Amino acid sequence: MTLPILNNTPAPTAPQGIPWLRLAFRPFYLGAALLAALIVPLWVAVFLGAISWQSAPQPLLWHAHEMLFGFAIAVIVGFLMTAGKNWTGLQTPRGLALGALVLLWLSARVASLVAPYAVFAVLDLALLPIVGLVFLRLLIQSRNWRNVPLALILLLLTAVNLSFHLSANGVIDLDPMRSLYAALGFVVVIECVMAGRVVPFFTTNALPTLKIVTLPWLDRTALVATVLGMALWVTGWHSGLAAAALGLAFALNLVRQWRWHPLATLGHPILWILHAAHLWLILGLGLLALAQLDLITTSLGVHALGVGATGGLILGMMTRTARGHTGRPLKAEAPEIAIYLLIMLAAALRVLLPWLAPSFYIIGLVTSAASWSAAFLIYLWQYTPWLVSARADGKDG
Repeated sequence: MTLPILNNTPAPTAPQGIPWLRLAFRPFYLGAALLAALIVPLWVAVFLGAISWQSAPQPLLWHAHEMLFGFAIAVIVGFLMTAGKNWTGLQTPRGLALGALVLLWLSARVASLVAPYAVFAVLDLALLPIVGLVFLRLLIQSRNWRNVPLALILLLLTAVNLSFHLSANGVIDLDPMRSLYAALGFVVVIECVMAGRVVPFFTTNALPTLKIVTLPWLDRTALVATVLGMALWVTGWHSGLAAAALGLAFALNLVRQWRWHPLATLGHPILWILHAAHLWLILGLGLLALAQLDLITTSLGVHALGVGATGGLILGMMTRTARGHTGRPLKAEAPEIAIYLLIMLAAALRVLLPWLAPSFYIIGLVTSAASWSAAFLIYLWQYTPWLVSARADGKDG
């Protein structure tokens, strides 16, 4: 099965080239999973003083940056460069061109650990504008205007990343964490858009007796409220207005999800993980609203969005699309169920435990990191053989 929202599906072709460089999801999913499994326990070890190490930006900034521009962006690039082929009917980078993009991404990750800051910044800034322009060209050439905003977000993320590097290096007078909050905001917007497309689509495909009637006005209003709330939070312009907008986004997205019949998916893990992760997105918006009123710490909302929503949606999509695009059944088996449960546990331990029992913060941090890494290690164990080999059905891709 291919990704949804197809326009001009290309005709099947004979397999060509090295299997793991035929479509972008293959190397980028592998790289993202490996990075996620390694850097979270590394950060916790540094934070707790078990490892003495100074990264190019200071460790907290490095951790937040690499989770966004290293991990999340790799998955987004892999997904969009794969979906772009289906959406446009045009060829996306493969072979040597795809390998060069992956090498550029990997070089930046290594540079963040060992290279001078300038080298890290240059390598890190190079990927997104290339991918954004390639994706935008495909969309314009195929007149696929619907997805042009996604390409523009990739280019805007380049500007956000530039502002981070300039502020982290003291070139401009800006809190670098603001840039990272902006990056998280863009990722949340992408998740809000894509969840509105794929979650009800996948749900009705798997459960045809359900009648999900999407309301375009509700989708648009929820998206506008989410964008406005995140923008007000990022800029810090007015905490009261930010709380109101985020609260409205919380309510609208909750109503939207309820119309997708999430309870009907409980017997289908490959579906409920997407619903559960989207629920974390809603919770994250609500927690950020409370943080604007100084009722809780901002970290709780950030990690609800980062661990629960982003981690959950990423693993839900990385398992589903990898199965579909390697010619395997769209069914969660024992490894996938373990992955889903572990990432939800990681979110609960990182967000709910510190919120409800602050004295258990360190225990929650360590066990959350262990659960997070275990989820991605299981993904690597299950999916690496599939992602580096030809499709099971003999097709290209």
